[in-house]
Amino acid sequence: MPQPGDSRRRAAGRTALRTAGRVLAVWAVSSATLAVLAGLLPDFTIEAPGGDSPTRIALTAGAGAGAFGLLSALVWPLLVRALLLVPALLLGALVFFLNGSLLLIALRLVPDGRGQVAPATAVVIAAVMSATSSATSTALAVRDDAAYGRRLARLAGRGRRHADDPPLPTTPGTVFLQLDGVGHDVLHDALTSSPPAMPTVAHWLGGTHRLVPWRTDWSSQTGASQLAILHGSNHDVPAFRWYEKETGQVMVCNRPSSAAELERRAVARTGSCGLLAEDGASRGNLFSGGAEQAALVMSVAVRAGTFNRPRSGYFAYFSDPANAVRTAWSFSAEVGREILESSAARIRGDRPRIKRGGLYPLLRAFATVVERDVAVAAVIGDMLAGRSAVYADLVAYDEVAHHSGPYSKDARKVLTRLDRSVRMIADAARYAPRPYRIVLLSDHGQSGGETF
Repeated sequence: MPQPGDSRRRAAGRTALRTAGRVLAVWAVSSATLAVLAGLLPDFTIEAPGGDSPTRIALTAGAGAGAFGLLSALVWPLLVRALLLVPALLLGALVFFLNGSLLLIALRLVPDGRGQVAPATAVVIAAVMSATSSATSTALAVRDDAAYGRRLARLAGRGRRHADDPPLPTTPGTVFLQLDGVGHDVLHDALTSSPPAMPTVAHWLGGTHRLVPWRTDWSSQTGASQLAILHGSNHDVPAFRWYEKETGQVMVCNRPSSAAELERRAVARTGSCGLLAEDGASRGNLFSGGAEQAALVMSVAVRAGTFNRPRSGYFAYFSDPANAVRTAWSFSAEVGREILESSAARIRGDRPRIKRGGLYPLLRAFATVVERDVAVAAVIGDMLAGRSAVYADLVAYDEVAHHSGPYSKDARKVLTRLDRSVRMIADAARYAPRPYRIVLLSDHGQSGGETF
């Protein structure tokens, strides 16, 4: 007669077998990728000078791919943690090249010195291998809900809850996604046009969600609005930056010291820690909302002992080299997209128009790709951890609309990409240990006009 624990042991055995099968499949694909690249690239070889048999080449490719996989799993997180002091704008590019360094080390471990590659080529090979192994792992995991949930947790840089963790409330948690700078009319047009620029959100409209306007006060900008939303007061915040006669200081909402002071004043005025004080998380915001879990948040950057905390979100994301590769490709594509779009605007003679050269293409790519990817991964991780409330600022539209115009084609395309991020978060919610309600909101709108 079967014992009560037999079914659990059989289920655990099947899970272990499926996991082992996925690991072997990813290893096989990585080995094949390495062998193909060795045949295509002139300065990369995995065979002896006199040539090797196909079997020997396959074994060498397997050894190289296995060593690279182990180094990525064991050494990579330590390397990225050591880079927390590196400016965030350089972190993605730097880890991209470190990935190539790990491949160089892996090929050194191949028996008989058969693995030879130029350093520059190693960066490309490592990127391709990380991308193919990630795609293979995702394709295999999608058909297994438990495996896909674990992969989401890994991509988000968070561990899933365990059976011995305290039980979570059964009440729904809330995810607040701030679409920075998206005005009511802009969003209404994006949802009701044919086809809609944001199909996921358009599908929600009239069913699970409704669209309602609200008006800011005179200070229509992120600092004042988000401070009021998260802390209940934006008293004495007249603009994004201003000079205070009492202190003799220039206050700037996105400056860490200013953000910390504004948050302190709001807490003192309201007597409340904030919207996220009860097991909440603040991601990519100017203010913490009282959350203990805060990453990429300006107001906590100057707190004693938390110097690295604003960068911890980047560590959690880039600790998976596949994330670094995927984001690097998207970053490069966004830089190229901005160069093409700004050139087209000059040729068309668009007015009003401001300068979009210099470092702006890099800054736009950072805001629309890196910050978006890191914030989305963090939100998914928070949902898998069962946090009661999560607030994340998605700044992509705001950055592009300020330079291209709120109703421009450039900004509309950004809304479409943000819609995909919203869909990803909504899809991940079904793997969370509690139900979640998703609230989309904005901090302010924009209007077109000549700059001054």
